[in-house]
Amino acid sequence: MAWGTTRAWTRRHATLMDTAFAVAFVGLFFMGYFFGDGHGPRGGDFTIADSVVAHVLAAATALFALAARRLWPERLLILDTAVSVGVMIATGYRHPLLIVTWLIVAYTFARRTGRRRVWLVAGACIAAMYLASGAFGDGGWIAPGNFGVTAWSIAVVAIGDATRSRRAYIDEVEDRARRAEETREEEARRRVAEERLRIARELHDVVAHHIAVINVQAGAAAHVLESRPEAVGPALAHIRRAADTVMQELGSVVGVLRSPEDAGERSTEPTRGLARLAELLDSFAAAGLRVEHRQTGDARALPAVVDLAAYRIVQESLTNAHKYGTGRAQLAITYAPGTVSIDIENPIDKGAKASGSGYGIVGMRERAAAAGGTVTTGAADGRFTVHAELPASAH
Repeated sequence: MAWGTTRAWTRRHATLMDTAFAVAFVGLFFMGYFFGDGHGPRGGDFTIADSVVAHVLAAATALFALAARRLWPERLLILDTAVSVGVMIATGYRHPLLIVTWLIVAYTFARRTGRRRVWLVAGACIAAMYLASGAFGDGGWIAPGNFGVTAWSIAVVAIGDATRSRRAYIDEVEDRARRAEETREEEARRRVAEERLRIARELHDVVAHHIAVINVQAGAAAHVLESRPEAVGPALAHIRRAADTVMQELGSVVGVLRSPEDAGERSTEPTRGLARLAELLDSFAAAGLRVEHRQTGDARALPAVVDLAAYRIVQESLTNAHKYGTGRAQLAITYAPGTVSIDIENPIDKGAKASGSGYGIVGMRERAAAAGGTVTTGAADGRFTVHAELPASAH
């Protein structure tokens, strides 16, 4: 915790820390320079006046360059190069403080700038110092010191450039990881939204039919309560059976949401639909809807998604026929080699008032689309038709 706080503080006050480093570095350098052998690298080869001017100029340049190296690294690198060349021309030697300062600023510059510009600027500075040392230095063009400083300069620039490249690579990897995490979160949210829509559609399909049956039977019971009391019993029995059925189907839908540990050995796979078609037609017959059922082709096992979609489409269509029709409907199921087709047709009761939400037809289309099929609906000549085409391979 303390290290993290200290590191954050130093980052916020980087220039202040660089200034303190510059003062300490230059001070320690001159302490070792003058209290080492007392003469420096050139001893008495040049005048005291030249030495003082060179030292003051080198100290001022080093202090400014080291303190502000994070702000203007390129300009300060050029400045250090110009001062080094000037000192070389005036005194004939490279000032060691300017050499070390150049290496530090060059590393900072290489870490903060693109490779092309780094090598263009730093290469020009290295070449300028090499030419000045070769032309005005004692050792000439092939002096070991000249080659050594040049090699160190190139190495520091290369190290700084490699560090920048590695830092950029790490940042890119972290950014990709962050984007991947965001993508996973978005995918999870999308899946949750799709699951909520599927559950809402399933609940609508389960509840709408049985509530319609209960509503019709309750109305019939109220109608005959006074005139024919003996007819109330069958209506109440239908209501009880419809209520029991809707409770069972709601339990089945909710059971799909349970974890396998909660469900024990029960499978959470949705119940295959068309196998329950006879039961569905019996419930409509009990509610007063006469359905003429016709099947073409041999019935066969269908994929679970197609089977459930077919059942729900039939259920929703007959529910609408019961609510808005005249009490009669025709159902035709055709098993073809690659598809299963469903056709429901019923006369429209002109006196019936629309009271639904309109989600039933939308839900049928969504179910068919999820199974790779289509649903078309339409009203003409006083009849309402529903046609569903679902893929169902014979193999």
